[in-house]
Amino acid sequence: MRSTELVQWFRQSTPYVNMHRGKTFVIMLDGDTIASENFINIISDIRLLHSLGIKLIIVFGARFQINELLLKNHIQPVYHKNIRVTDPRTLELVKQAAGRLNYDIMSRLSMRLPHSPLLNVVSSNFILAQPIGVDDGVDYMLSGKIRRIEVENIKKQLENDAIVLIGPVAPSVTGESFNLPFEEVATQVAIKLKAEKLIGFSNTQGILDKNGVSISDLLPQEAADYLQQFIERDQYHSSQARFLQAAIDVCRAGVHRSHLLSYEEDGSLLQELFTRDGVGTQLSMENSEDVRIATARDIPSLLELIHPLEQQGVLVKRSREQLEMDIEKYTIIDRDGVIIACAALNVYEAEKMAEMACVAVHPDYRSSSRGDILLTEIQKRARNLGIEKLFVLTTRTVHWFQERGFRMANVEDLPKDKREHYNYQRRSKILIQDLQESGE
Repeated sequence: MRSTELVQWFRQSTPYVNMHRGKTFVIMLDGDTIASENFINIISDIRLLHSLGIKLIIVFGARFQINELLLKNHIQPVYHKNIRVTDPRTLELVKQAAGRLNYDIMSRLSMRLPHSPLLNVVSSNFILAQPIGVDDGVDYMLSGKIRRIEVENIKKQLENDAIVLIGPVAPSVTGESFNLPFEEVATQVAIKLKAEKLIGFSNTQGILDKNGVSISDLLPQEAADYLQQFIERDQYHSSQARFLQAAIDVCRAGVHRSHLLSYEEDGSLLQELFTRDGVGTQLSMENSEDVRIATARDIPSLLELIHPLEQQGVLVKRSREQLEMDIEKYTIIDRDGVIIACAALNVYEAEKMAEMACVAVHPDYRSSSRGDILLTEIQKRARNLGIEKLFVLTTRTVHWFQERGFRMANVEDLPKDKREHYNYQRRSKILIQDLQESGE
């Protein structure tokens, strides 16, 4: 990475560093992730998250390692309704695999880096289990479900700056050990701890569409449709399917966002959490972008967005004071607390006309539909105010507005006050749209 790119990345990541500090993240590490060559880098990135003040709970699974041990011991895995049936012999192998991973993860997390403190990693009996019992005549034997989560104990460890590590084997009140589906553990821990995020890994960069392209955002119902496709293909035990099941459940229970990333691509975790667009799939109850009216708190971000365009002469310069007075005129697109687009609506009541002004879209999003989204919102605001005609003054984007129903006009067509203050030196083109004709 060149120095300029590094500086740009740091600047872009700053809002997310501040946003994530003090929040609780639950990270799902399944056996496939732990077995990947890139796992050592994932661990390094997890340590970095901790150093930035993020409270971390790691829930790990061992399905891949358990199945390897079963194969070596000539034992055929048995499942009922996608849950492993765990007999005593299988449980011994489960404990062997899970125990080994527990110490491996703890050792890697505890590895001391130069100028870094030794991490405190705590693995304890935070989960109390109970047997699933018999279902449809099938005895799950030593496969269990969660009876209780020691929420206050986990919170205490997090407040003491520890990383909490939880595996798939948990004790019961009778002193027995039970094998739990790790996705269920991650789900319930995230819900009970009111986590900000649930993060999982798979061999693909999130959920892929039919063209093999990563889907950046999913709503719960959309995620449920993809989960059903995995089930129909008999792929419920894939990393993607188990994450989707967990993410759907936590999302509907109030966990704001869940993220699925590639365990094969180095740096996916950091790119997903500290860049505007991320790299994997995010699941939430609402889209990561919010179209809304600007407030005074948005002024610094607005200035940062429009200042480069003012320097280029694309926009007329506006002082901070002017922006403060006119802030309620601005419609913005907010992506995770960062303003990526804006437009103002200046109303001329006497003529029932309004100007769409100060149209700005962040360079990273100019090839997207954000301009259309802004135009639609501005048109809606104008119609609600009884405006009949919307006009723009532009030096660069004449064709873009013409393609959306604006027609070329003259200075004489402008409202009286705007006509008297028209800047002939800028030679801005004037385009007008009849809102009644463009309405649905």
